[in-house]
Amino acid sequence: LGYPEALGGRSVTLMEQVLFFSTYVEAQAPGRYPNVGATLLGPTVVAYGTDEQQQRFVPPILASTELWCQGYSEPNAGSDLANVATRAELDGDEWVINGQKVWTSLATEADWCFVVARTEAGSERHKGLSYLLVPMDQPGIEIRPIVQITGGSEFNEVFFSDARTAAANVVGEPGDGWKVAMGTLGFERGASTLGQQMTFRQEFEATLALAQKNGAQKKGAQKGIDPVLRQELAQAYITLEILRYNQLRMLSVEASGGVPGAEMSIGKLYWASWHRALGELMMKVRGASGLVAGPDGHGEYGGLRLDNEQRTFLYSRAHTIYGGSNQVQRNILGERVLGLPREPR
Repeated sequence: LGYPEALGGRSVTLMEQVLFFSTYVEAQAPGRYPNVGATLLGPTVVAYGTDEQQQRFVPPILASTELWCQGYSEPNAGSDLANVATRAELDGDEWVINGQKVWTSLATEADWCFVVARTEAGSERHKGLSYLLVPMDQPGIEIRPIVQITGGSEFNEVFFSDARTAAANVVGEPGDGWKVAMGTLGFERGASTLGQQMTFRQEFEATLALAQKNGAQKKGAQKGIDPVLRQELAQAYITLEILRYNQLRMLSVEASGGVPGAEMSIGKLYWASWHRALGELMMKVRGASGLVAGPDGHGEYGGLRLDNEQRTFLYSRAHTIYGGSNQVQRNILGERVLGLPREPR
């Protein structure tokens, strides 16, 4: 949805996309495979890429015949993306790439990676970066899965050792990669995030139902939801409503042709903190049963079999870090919205 029909998509308005994602989640349709190609790279190529790049890369993305991963974060360039050290040099009609990326989701499944690399020698910070499209199936790329606290290994380290991609596989102009990379992050906050929040609502309602069930099973004066727990559930609902209204406000700005500002950082800060708090609340509602996991491995690394509440509790710890940590979001709001002094570097 939202892609040009000439590229295999369906041209609909932003609000029609909102309705689709909302209806999809409300219908409890199956979870969609995480496809950063469709949500991030595709819109970026449409916005910044050449006609040839659009014709080459967008149709396979929409058909899910080519999967993508994101090559942004590095060991010393996580929240501070401008500190990228991965380098790419032109060798004839190819870019030669050397460096390391980390926390790359689903790299083991991806056919391609969109990589932010430094292409101008001696450049620093936001200057001299380029946005490269790199095939993953080549000898110069090594992928090392990272075992997570859940037992799975969605995240990976990716090492580039003289990896190559065609000189034409630069989105935007060489050296203009920061603008393109920020454009990609803007798409990360688009209509699909409302579907994410609808999923959050389902998780909250399931938690509330479990609390009501456990409270109904009590006897005598103890029957009902614990007052302290009831207050925490009420606060979780209130914050969820704040999230929804902030998201609708941001989408209204986009629908009118504007570019959201502080709403993006407010939204990321709030939903990451909220989901982490919900995971903790889930464990309180579960009680002692939340400490017990099944003995059967669900992944190649032998992780314990976790139910939805347990996985949410563990995995949500990452939400306040990836995609711009809570500390970074607070810095953005403090410096760009409140006009506070910039953080010393």
